[in-house]
Amino acid sequence: MLLRVRVALPDRPGSLARITQALGDAGADITQMIVLERGEGRAVDDITVFCPDGTTVEMLRERLTTVPGVAVEGVWPTREAVGTYPELEILKYVTTAGERGLTTLVDSLPVLFSADWAATATADGVVYASWRAPHEVPLPDPVPARPAATTLEGGLHVIHAPLPPLALTLLLARSDGPAFHRIEVHRLTRILEIFLMMPATERSVARQLRG
Repeated sequence: MLLRVRVALPDRPGSLARITQALGDAGADITQMIVLERGEGRAVDDITVFCPDGTTVEMLRERLTTVPGVAVEGVWPTREAVGTYPELEILKYVTTAGERGLTTLVDSLPVLFSADWAATATADGVVYASWRAPHEVPLPDPVPARPAATTLEGGLHVIHAPLPPLALTLLLARSDGPAFHRIEVHRLTRILEIFLMMPATERSVARQLRG
């Protein structure tokens, strides 16, 4: 299975090597790493690992906590598209989807952000939701002026993003793992900006509303 591991660690030579060794001792194979932030002697990294049967989340946490100065902020399942620039792959699919651009985007975002589900809504309710979304999608109120991360009652982590030109809002959610990082919010913001500039975007929304 694929897992996403978020760790805070000392930003000094050798720290990442110790984490790599700890993950290897637990049987995990690193497939990708993203540096979320660095500063004041600390770094926060997201590491994607492949774990064989028998390697559990608890085992990974236990191994990592033996590394001096390391704090485990979250370990959760992921279906992420591993690659150097997965955003470009998703935007390619959205671009070629024509009038299905909106649904393609919503279905793709949970994979890109190691999230559970995504949904778009108007003031009247949900327009489209990915397959793992709950029957009753929680829509925070009010709508923020720009994409923002928050944690709802019950511990659900979300990014709530307005799509003003389309009179829609977008919700990206995950129940496991840590809250969305500001870098994740920034990545989603850029993706949405590009999506809103695509010529077929308004047609895709109109098609979904008709449906």
